[in-house]
Amino acid sequence: MTMPDRTASGDAPVVVDLADEAATTGLAVTVAGVSKPGDVIALWGALGAGKTVFARAFINARVRTPEEVPSPTYTLVQTYDDAGGGVIYHFDLYRIEDTGELEELGMEEAFSSGISLIEWPDRMQNLLPADRLDLSLSQCTNEGAGRRQAALKGFGSWTARLEELMERIG
Repeated sequence: MTMPDRTASGDAPVVVDLADEAATTGLAVTVAGVSKPGDVIALWGALGAGKTVFARAFINARVRTPEEVPSPTYTLVQTYDDAGGGVIYHFDLYRIEDTGELEELGMEEAFSSGISLIEWPDRMQNLLPADRLDLSLSQCTNEGAGRRQAALKGFGSWTARLEELMERIG
């Protein structure tokens, strides 16, 4: 991980360069360290951008015993017991075609009491909570295999908490 670009102001996201998968894992562990029940983290990015890598590392940073964390592409949601006593919800909305399908996933409960990681949040349209952290991952195709960038933007309570997160990143 290289130092985040803190020159961004106003509505611009904070950008972090990720040299490899280990750096993506490190970012996920850091975000997990400042997350709390009720948090929603929207994971944006194309196929192969590292959303599931991030989610796996985040989840394993918060559970008591490391777990196999499969992509919930076909189950749509997987839950994990947070070592702090809550629940982590890992949603993958790639296969959602209509927002009406979201009602069956238990998102209201997840948003109010758990920590929610949402891959493909664009499928939620206007139902995405206003209080959230948007984390957009992109591959740096011209700079070698495994290189990525993460752009982080806080909304609601995450607006102030993003500064704390950036201090932890360095």
